[in-house]
Amino acid sequence: MSKINREIPPGDSELLGQLERVSKAFLSRRALLAGAGGAAAATMIGFEGSSIAQAAGGTVRWANWGLYLDFDNKTKKYRTLEAFKKKTGIKATYQEAIDDNDTFTAKVSPQLRLKKDIGYDVVTMTEWKAAQWLASGFVQKLDDAAVPNKKNILPSLLNRPFDAGRHYSLPWAGIIAGIAWSKSALPKGLKTLDDLFAPANKGRIEVLSEMRDTIGLVMLWQGVDISKPFTDRQFQKAVDFIQKKIKDGYIRQVKGQSYAEDLISGDAIAVIGWSGDINQLNLQNGNRFGFAVPESGGTFSTDNLMIPSTSPNKAAAEALINYYYDPVVAATVANYITYICPVAGAQAAMAKVNPKQVNNPLIFPTDAMWKNLKVFRELNPAETSKYAKSFQKAIGNG
Repeated sequence: MSKINREIPPGDSELLGQLERVSKAFLSRRALLAGAGGAAAATMIGFEGSSIAQAAGGTVRWANWGLYLDFDNKTKKYRTLEAFKKKTGIKATYQEAIDDNDTFTAKVSPQLRLKKDIGYDVVTMTEWKAAQWLASGFVQKLDDAAVPNKKNILPSLLNRPFDAGRHYSLPWAGIIAGIAWSKSALPKGLKTLDDLFAPANKGRIEVLSEMRDTIGLVMLWQGVDISKPFTDRQFQKAVDFIQKKIKDGYIRQVKGQSYAEDLISGDAIAVIGWSGDINQLNLQNGNRFGFAVPESGGTFSTDNLMIPSTSPNKAAAEALINYYYDPVVAATVANYITYICPVAGAQAAMAKVNPKQVNNPLIFPTDAMWKNLKVFRELNPAETSKYAKSFQKAIGNG
């Protein structure tokens, strides 16, 4: 979901060759290790371009967030998407059409309710909003036979409360919310929310406008397991804390991803932010910033690929989705977006794509990091409305 711009090496034809070379090497290693199973995996990952294009037909249209696919600033094309089109023969269009879950949904839900085409065959919704789409009947069921690479998804992400078995959605990327800071301003770093809200940081702290992340981190710090049932009072206690910190001048602003600009300028020196943003900031700004999952825990969510109920190009959409769960393709995308990669085998493939990213815990979390991440539990409609109003009022939008 990052909107931070950075350059990547050009060359669509070069990428296609790289993907093919790395894929062959990767699959060869798997075949040597797994015998017949490796051969089966190779068949599973491969594409018969002409037959898929013939079966799919039409053009697959994808709506995603800004800078969430490997865009080449020189050719003005998405490198893996160009490789997909060449490999499968399927036409594809891509738009950075989503800048907020609610506003995008508000634009397309009238057509979805009327069962009219919304202009997209694949959409990328954050987990809590994906749950609402699913509950509203806005999503088509995936044909597992048409998405064999689903088997490459990390087991921990195959079963989510809103979509057990992942029959309607597949994880595009994982998002960690934690604490980040300017290394020059805070050379000792931050480990806890006590560190974040230290008096020395007063007036130079920013927190996310995403309720589940900001309030989720505070609730975890206050001893509440946000993945399990909690009370209105426990939620409100965290909201009251944020409201007081705003009133007392500790929090200078509550923002979306534009907090990154304030970290760069120095207006903010400590934030509740997203791991991928900080990773990209460091790649562009000489590793100036630190990021940590607080000792009390961080939040985890996923953005998810789904096929709208009104899409006329389901077969093409499934072919596109399947392609992006090839470990080599997934590693190529992860190298650019620097969010958690949901694909098993992508870490091994990253050794060929970019060896420097192989051990990046913000792309491939360690076991210890996974244990310290919590998913904000699903809220019922009444809670969703009540909690959103309470949070918006606390941050000055009520």
